[in-house]
Amino acid sequence: MMEEGLLPRHLQPELKAALASARIVNIIGPRQVGKTTLVRDLMSVGKFITLDDEGVLAAIEADPKGQLDALLAGNKTGPLIIDEAQRSTKLALALKRIVDENRAMGQFILTGSSNVFTSAHVADSLAGRVHTITMLPLSVAETLRMGPAKILDWASTSGRPDPLDLPIAETLSRTQYIDLIVAGGFPEIRTLEDRWRQNRYRDYVDSVVERDIAYILKIRKSDAMRRMIDQLATRVGNELNIDELGSNISLQRNTTETYLDILTKLSLLRRLPAWTSGETGRDIRQAKIHLVDTGVVAALRSMNTQSFSIGASPTALGGMLENFVFNEIWKSLPYQIRQWRLYHWRHQRGREIDILAESDRTIIGFEMKASTTVEAKDFQHLRWFREEGPGAGRSVVGIVIYMGERVLTFGENLFALPLSIFWSFKGS
Repeated sequence: MMEEGLLPRHLQPELKAALASARIVNIIGPRQVGKTTLVRDLMSVGKFITLDDEGVLAAIEADPKGQLDALLAGNKTGPLIIDEAQRSTKLALALKRIVDENRAMGQFILTGSSNVFTSAHVADSLAGRVHTITMLPLSVAETLRMGPAKILDWASTSGRPDPLDLPIAETLSRTQYIDLIVAGGFPEIRTLEDRWRQNRYRDYVDSVVERDIAYILKIRKSDAMRRMIDQLATRVGNELNIDELGSNISLQRNTTETYLDILTKLSLLRRLPAWTSGETGRDIRQAKIHLVDTGVVAALRSMNTQSFSIGASPTALGGMLENFVFNEIWKSLPYQIRQWRLYHWRHQRGREIDILAESDRTIIGFEMKASTTVEAKDFQHLRWFREEGPGAGRSVVGIVIYMGERVLTFGENLFALPLSIFWSFKGS
């Protein structure tokens, strides 16, 4: 991998376009994913302040509009960048007054580890004036300086997707794939040696609980929240049973729901909703859960590459692989031509598909197989869904992602793709 200098982010062109079309650009995402590096170092524009500086925060809280006016007056080179913007309770109104007086585009870039900032303080007062971008940990494609994964674009081409239109995928061993899964995508942590990496990821979760979550909940520390995150890490790729989860950490259902909502707003947790066919009683409707990074999951479960050697339980790797693929697809969504929504699907008779991507009446189904080989039976649920199930009458493409080397075809619009296809597309 090329590690010299700062790794470019796929969001850079989107950020530049947003600055040309919105008065305020708000970048949200988990702590330490590289938001500050993106706006301060990779973009190299504007004036940067951080509200992590208690003196700066106190000044903004005392006279928000006066301080912002003064900062803008002394800044002629680009937007005013306000890091950790969610820490201020008085910023929203001042921003509204300024951008209403001056309608120029690209006046402010806000960054924050919580989209509670947008929903709780800014949404009403800045409607129509702000463009929000979510930033996630590095995709593998970004670590290799490759382009975004355009798999959904390829699979949704009119007619039959052609395997010859796919790029040549990198050949990796099963062990090399697992190395990537357990390393995760946090820029400063992913390249560390196993023991230090796991310690850093656990420290990271502790800091999120003690800083971001405690700030939102207005408490000093939530031990129950920390236990919940540990429990969620053991359930990635599985359906969420809220009552069981709450019981395991001695929380009432309402509190459990509140904690889950906070983790979702912090972009640490994604609840993947169930796709429903409209056939009452035949589709299972519980959401699945995925955490934002499999490096965090591996650390919380004390797992490394050796944990998945021959003889280990295949179930654990299956959930981790599913979480990993979900995250790679999630990170690729802004760069597809079409707008896609992600779901999972399970039928009451046991048929299931790990991930469904839907756009209009087009559906791309993804199944994951933690193996270097694929067989026709691995497509049985995808085939039934398309030919006899709720996908009949729609345009459905079935894809099995596996840890092998080649692109394979198993019938019309049924393909096996190596996991490395996600980091094989060239940049535009």
